Amino acid sequence: MFPFSSRSKMSDAPEVNPAPAKASEPHPLDALTGGAFSASTSGERASRIRDWLATQPEQDQLQEVFKDLSARDKGAARAVRERLDELRRAKGQEAIAAEWAEKAQALLSAPKLNIADAMAWQRDAAKAGAPLSREPLSALKARLAERIKIIEDLQHRVQVQREAAVLLAQRIEVLSTKPWRDAQAALEVLRADVGRWQEQAETLTSDAAWPSVEARFPPLLDASRSQLLLVWDAFQPAVAQAAAAADDANAPLPPVPVWADELRVARGLPSEAAAAAAKSEPRQPAKPKVDPQVRDKAVQAVTEALGKLEQETAEGHGKASAGAAAALRAVLKTQGKHIDGALEQRVHTALVAAGELEGWQRWSADQVREDLVARAEGLLKRPDGQALGGRKMQETLRQLRDQWKQADQGGPANHALWKKFDEACNAAHKVVEAWLEKVRADAAEHKAQRVALIEELKAWTQDQLPAMTSDLKAVNRALHQFSDRWRDGGHVGEKVFAELQPQWKQAFAAAAAPLENAQKDSVARRHAMIEEAGQLGAAPSLRVDAVKSLQQRWQAEAQSVPLDRKHEQKLWDAFRKPIDEAFNRKTTERERATTEMSARDRAVLDASKALEAANASGDAQRIRGAMADLESALRSQALGDKAAADKAAKDNAPAAPVESGSDATENVASDADAAGAEPTTAAPEAAPAPKPAPRPVVAVRGDDRPGMRKDAPAPASGRGRPDGRGGRDGARGPRDAGRPGGDRFGADRGGRFGGRGDAPEARGPRLGDAAFRAQRDAIEHAQAALRKLAAQAHGEALTQVLSAWSQRDPALLPSAQELGGQVNSATRTAWAQALASAPAGDASQSLLRLEMAAEVPTPAEQLSDRRALQLQLLTRRNDPAPIQTWGQDAARVLASASDDATARRLQNALKALLRK
Repeated sequence: MFPFSSRSKMSDAPEVNPAPAKASEPHPLDALTGGAFSASTSGERASRIRDWLATQPEQDQLQEVFKDLSARDKGAARAVRERLDELRRAKGQEAIAAEWAEKAQALLSAPKLNIADAMAWQRDAAKAGAPLSREPLSALKARLAERIKIIEDLQHRVQVQREAAVLLAQRIEVLSTKPWRDAQAALEVLRADVGRWQEQAETLTSDAAWPSVEARFPPLLDASRSQLLLVWDAFQPAVAQAAAAADDANAPLPPVPVWADELRVARGLPSEAAAAAAKSEPRQPAKPKVDPQVRDKAVQAVTEALGKLEQETAEGHGKASAGAAAALRAVLKTQGKHIDGALEQRVHTALVAAGELEGWQRWSADQVREDLVARAEGLLKRPDGQALGGRKMQETLRQLRDQWKQADQGGPANHALWKKFDEACNAAHKVVEAWLEKVRADAAEHKAQRVALIEELKAWTQDQLPAMTSDLKAVNRALHQFSDRWRDGGHVGEKVFAELQPQWKQAFAAAAAPLENAQKDSVARRHAMIEEAGQLGAAPSLRVDAVKSLQQRWQAEAQSVPLDRKHEQKLWDAFRKPIDEAFNRKTTERERATTEMSARDRAVLDASKALEAANASGDAQRIRGAMADLESALRSQALGDKAAADKAAKDNAPAAPVESGSDATENVASDADAAGAEPTTAAPEAAPAPKPAPRPVVAVRGDDRPGMRKDAPAPASGRGRPDGRGGRDGARGPRDAGRPGGDRFGADRGGRFGGRGDAPEARGPRLGDAAFRAQRDAIEHAQAALRKLAAQAHGEALTQVLSAWSQRDPALLPSAQELGGQVNSATRTAWAQALASAPAGDASQSLLRLEMAAEVPTPAEQLSDRRALQLQLLTRRNDPAPIQTWGQDAARVLASASDDATARRLQNALKALLRK
């Protein structure tokens, strides 16, 4: 330091002390901060600030100190700013912690806790920045983890109980193959084990966390309980019955075959198997011994497939374990009969474990998530280069997120995959945002169009409607046009539509009021005309002039006032109904007066009634006889018609004089030959009543025009010909001179406009309408009844076949005639022999051949076997097809044991085969 003085060093004057400087005032915040503002250096100032912050000052004080200190020393103010930021973050985290604590409390207080929701709470809370390591979230997190552990433990115990139930059932089944005394000795131990299993199952279901287990576990426990109790309830009475049969020789034998044979031998009787073997002819050959090489080969193939399945199961590969299980089952179909019991038990255990692994989502959760990530990323990278539409993209994203939530239920969350999935979904959601923006813009435009349409309708109602009241059809068209424009106005939101719809209805009602009033008056007038039409129709004599006048009034009313099409049609139908009924009644009376039922019609009608009565009886023989009688009546009617036609031809033959050199003789001879009788002979039958001669048709020019004379015939328009066929004045030529009918178009030869019109009368009268309809309906009903009876007989025969199979009684087998033409005597004999023998053999392949021959579906579990059999048949070129050997296949099925599933399959196949 070099202090400056006003005195010159070369001066000899004594130094005079200057006045002391005025002391600076202390800072107002020095007392609060411990002198931080009066510190001489920045380091000392920062040290005093740190000491002051250790006293945990209030936020208001911190803000005041930071405001003044940041202008003096930014380094010392940094610590104050950090404390303020920390307090601000702590305040925000408290709000977040309170929110997520409330959500956790809701999960814990719910009677059913979803594991996926609990795990999603922890994941979403961490993503939102909630302080999970602090209270109360740390305690809530621990409670949720404990609840999840309890639920998972319950689910694991359910699986253990299921396996225990299977083992208990297997123990009971094994005891049923041993002596009954061994089963009696193990009865108490089994009773205790079954009771303990039930207690453990009740403990599981009564647990407080039982409602929170996954939905697939309660049905598993219930199924295990029902299966175990079913076996146990059947085992206890069987043991008691076996003990009673051992004490009393007259007591019934137990239903267990092994125990029954043991007691039968103890009584000195042959066993059931020995008796059945003695009765069966010929004796079945003993089962051949298996070649050791074949056995070793089978064991090796099964062991390899089993090892692959156990390896995939141990590594937790769900998809691979399913494929390995399928491969093992395929090997067992061909090699399973050559392996021993130990290897078979090992195979069973591995298949059960593979089935559990395949259905457990926890092992495959990451595979599902990876698939969802790939699908989300592929939304914008489609192979065709076209992105999905807005609505389709929105639905797809919603489905993908729902599937992700379901995948989270099977295992812990994977944050890395979730981040990729969320980024892909957010990128794809931009398409949805653009679509929504377009939808909003279109909705605004459509709203403006609808508002403008409402204003246009109001202006039309005030300006143009008063001048159009005389033309109601034009008003109706204009209103329809406004309605169509409103309907095609485009889509708007539900809220906007609810706001605009009442305004539109009010404006439209005001515009349609004149038309609706006119329509009401018109409907009243039309109802009055309907009543008048009813009075005219009910009158004894129909007044045609009044009906025409009423119809003209109706047409004038319909043309002046338009109505709704359906309503107008209903009114018109009601108007024309009484008039049509009056005309129909008049026509019916006229036809009734002129039409009489002939003897032949009455015979056909009586035969039709007899056939209807036979149809109601349900007797096929009677129905066929009645049909024959009706055919006979129809045949006699046809013969009567032919005789009448012959008679009419002979009576109507022309009797023109024979002239030499003319065509008259030839005409008479040809007509007589066409009638089928000699012209010179007469039938001995009585001649029918003569019919009135048809009136000749005379052409009259202008007879259909009003005011013209109808009594003068029109002059001939034909021109004469120089060859003598006719002159220019219309005179007939020499060929027409000998014809009694006049010209070449007369009624004697049956020219184009002449006598051919009398051909129906020459053929004789046809059946009346009543007789024709009666015989047609009777024949149709008879055919339907015969088809129904044939179907019933077919079903009864098939039922008898199944009953004979279930009871092993050949006497119940229907005859070959009852079975139908598809079954001959040899086939029925083979079926009877199959039923007479004891059940033996495996009929699975024969059943498949029957289903292939009948072309009926096969159960789902047998489809693979059917496909394999079809492939084998394709390789056997010379073997007969299943449709050719279905009789032998049915015999093999009947020779096997009967059960419900096989009976249903056999019934479906035979139902189709017996009908072919």
